[in-house]
Amino acid sequence: MQSSIIMSPLSQFEVISLIGLNAPILNYLNLSLTNFGLYTILALCIVVGLHTYGDNEFKLIPNKWSIAFESSFQSISTMVKDQIGSLNEMYIPFIYSIFFFILIGNLISNVPYSFAITASAILTLGLSVTIFMGVTILSVSKHGLKFFSYFIPAGTPLALVPLIVPIEVISYFARAVSLGVRLFANLTAGHTLLKILSTFLYKLFSSSLIIAVITLIPFAIFVGLIGLEIMVSLIQSFVFTLLTCSYLKDAIDLH
Repeated sequence: MQSSIIMSPLSQFEVISLIGLNAPILNYLNLSLTNFGLYTILALCIVVGLHTYGDNEFKLIPNKWSIAFESSFQSISTMVKDQIGSLNEMYIPFIYSIFFFILIGNLISNVPYSFAITASAILTLGLSVTIFMGVTILSVSKHGLKFFSYFIPAGTPLALVPLIVPIEVISYFARAVSLGVRLFANLTAGHTLLKILSTFLYKLFSSSLIIAVITLIPFAIFVGLIGLEIMVSLIQSFVFTLLTCSYLKDAIDLH
């Protein structure tokens, strides 16, 4: 049973309970720590731990981590200024935190037999819906009733308004799903492919010596795919934060 779970391509996306507590409170109360919760806490601890270690506030000579984080902060700061505007630097900590949390979650999911939290729709859709709600509240509080002009593009003929408005409303609310689905789908597809290939290569290596030698060629390609998946982890983190900046810009400028 255990071996079938490990060999399954979808095993790292399955949420399972690690520690559970059942208590007769409010008829029935179940408290449990799942692998999803454990790896989410782990990702958060790694982000906080690395930034604490790279803290250069009381050091004369910065370490490599400090230089790397300062460079990352500068890059994200530039992205926020370019996307949202130099007058909206208050959003830099928010964008920076999202970027590193998703990045660490993506990188952890590349470790064999780990749980991929960022390939879980629970996390990705939870983040995207929360960001969508926050952006909408920000736009309504900033513009009031003028917010609804967002659904009528400038220059739209009056006769086309009944047709354009429903399309714009659907397009707007689709953001709540598209942002999370993009991250979820890319990581799930990549990790599933690597899991299937690794299982296939393992069986080839364990068959015979001649086949194992021949398998070195596809194994080299497999190693290249692992490097590509690590790059995808970085790219998807950047894309998620870039689109978040784009949504913030639309909320602030209404276009």
